[in-house]
Parts: sequence; C-alpha cells; structure tokens
Amino acid sequence: MTGIEALDILIAEFTKLPGVGRKTATRYAYSVLEMPKEEVDCFASALAVVQDKVHFCSLCGNYTEGDVCDICQSRDKSVICVVKEPQDAMAFEKVKDYKGVYHVLHGALDPLRGVGVNDIRIKELLSRLDGVKEVIMATNPDAEGEATALYIARLIKPLGVKVTRLAHGLPIGSDIEYADEVTLGRALSDRKDM
Repeated sequence: MTGIEALDILIAEFTKLPGVGRKTATRYAYSVLEMPKEEVDCFASALAVVQDKVHFCSLCGNYTEGDVCDICQSRDKSVICVVKEPQDAMAFEKVKDYKGVYHVLHGALDPLRGVGVNDIRIKELLSRLDGVKEVIMATNPDAEGEATALYIARLIKPLGVKVTRLAHGLPIGSDIEYADEVTLGRALSDRKDM
C-alpha cells in the first residue's frame, strides 16, 4: 500500500490483468503518473473504446468490431480451425499459412471445474458444418484440450467431415497463444486425422 488512495486503487485495478502481480502493477501505476495528461487521456479513451466497439463475431466467436469478422467474410469456409480462445486464433494468424476460418470455443471441457458441453460453443460449431471439408482441432495439448478435441471429433466424424489434430510439435501442457510461429506452422502443416 502506498498510502495514496487513488494510486492504491489504480494498482489494484492493474493486478486484475492476467500475469500482473503487485510489483508489476505498481510499476504500471507509477508509469501512468509520469505520463503527460494527453497520453493518459488517450490510454483511458482506448480502454473505453475497446469495451464499446469490440465484441464477438456472430459466426466464429473471434473478436471483431463488425457483426462478422474480416476472416469469416473473406476466407475459405470449407476448413475450420477450432481453438479455445481468440488469442489462439491470433497466434495462428501470425503464421500466415492458414487460409481457412476459425471457430472459438471460449473454453474447454473441464468437468472438475463445472465446464460442460453446454458451456462452450460446440452447438455453434455443429451449425457451421454445411459445406465444410475439414475441421482442425487446435485446442491446447493438455488434458482439457485433448478431451474437448476428442469429444468434438466424435460428434463430427459421423457427419462425413474430416477431423484432424495438430501435430504434437507443441509441448504437452503448453498454451497455443504462447507458441512461436515456426512451431505452430509445423504443427498446422503436419496435422493428423483423428
């Protein structure tokens, strides 16, 4: 605690961000104090604007400012890459090799935490399969990601749609959003049938 109420509140707010502990939050708060007023106003405005304008794409569940994201509007809809979170789709976009569309589940099956099939966007995925030739399961290679991929594959394969899984160049237990472009590119190009 700094003893300055406004500063302590700002530090507490920064600690709500993922991966930001008290020490980093304090550093951020002091950085804001040292910014010119115009920069602070721009920073605050950017936070408000992103909350007002950015929402989920009505088709894939990724972030967008429109009803349907640019990827869904312009890409090959016959291949869908299923990811856990929007950050995972953005990680694949850095690879620049993938030309299909995405489907963001917004979670993974995790019965121990009470996350079941109705808590993530599986029904929405199933409703998008008309004309789809391949579904790439690109969930994280951890227990929840594997369980989610297997569950979805069992639903889709009887429909005659090819279901593939990323190659296991990704370390078990890692998150896709933190993988480098080369590893993701190889995992995508070496994917296997499920």
